[in-house]
Amino acid sequence: MPRLKLTLEYEGTRYVGWQVQPNGRALQAVLEESLGRLLGEQVSVRSAGRTDSGVHATGQVICFDTERALPLKAYVQGLNSLLPEDVAVVSAVEAPEGFDPRRWSRGKRYRYRVNNRRTRSPLLRTTHWEVFAPLDVEAMRRASAHLLGRHDYSAFRASDCQAKHAVREVRRLSVEGEPGGAISFVVEGTAFLKHMVRNLVGTLVEVGKGRRSEAWVAEVLASRNRKNAGPTAPPQGLVLEEVFYADGPPPRSAGGEADADEDEG
Repeated sequence: MPRLKLTLEYEGTRYVGWQVQPNGRALQAVLEESLGRLLGEQVSVRSAGRTDSGVHATGQVICFDTERALPLKAYVQGLNSLLPEDVAVVSAVEAPEGFDPRRWSRGKRYRYRVNNRRTRSPLLRTTHWEVFAPLDVEAMRRASAHLLGRHDYSAFRASDCQAKHAVREVRRLSVEGEPGGAISFVVEGTAFLKHMVRNLVGTLVEVGKGRRSEAWVAEVLASRNRKNAGPTAPPQGLVLEEVFYADGPPPRSAGGEADADEDEG
């Protein structure tokens, strides 16, 4: 039975998130229904991460098994003809034996987008966090250096996060753009806690607004107390850009693996 690996792009505004939930339309349900129509059989998919309501993706990875043998282009051209306009397959390959999109992941890259114009933008309101106060980009860049490395990120996890521990490794946290325009926070790491990226961004924006010092970010990290950090940035600015893989599952250590019941984004 072949195992297929698909990479998806979606605009998450209309959905309650990736995972099937009783309170609304989920991206997982949309994909499984469309695959069922394409293949003529019920399909269950596994994903690299469970993005929250309103969060977007350009590189979400899923896999599934099927009894049918179709050409790979059927999973791009054919499936895209069945999916809604805000969800698309961008690539399809046959996966290696035993492939699991979550447990084989070597890391993920997220991008969080801020519109720092002084007036609101009707075109960006569903894809950016609109922050009208001028942001000091250089101060946020300097402050972000405190968040790199392997740490306990308890101060940046959601209060209802179910992960067994908060040790994670952030390999990259860059702040791109200029004050008064489009600003992006690019975060790459081994795995992420629930709302971790959004909490990192919300904390750095406090520095950018001049409300907190750059050194305060290091104090928040060391405190391991969520109450000490900045607010959670809204979901619409977040994009899951890429999931990284090698030839097989990576060696695991504390902080190197996303827990099976862990939410991301």
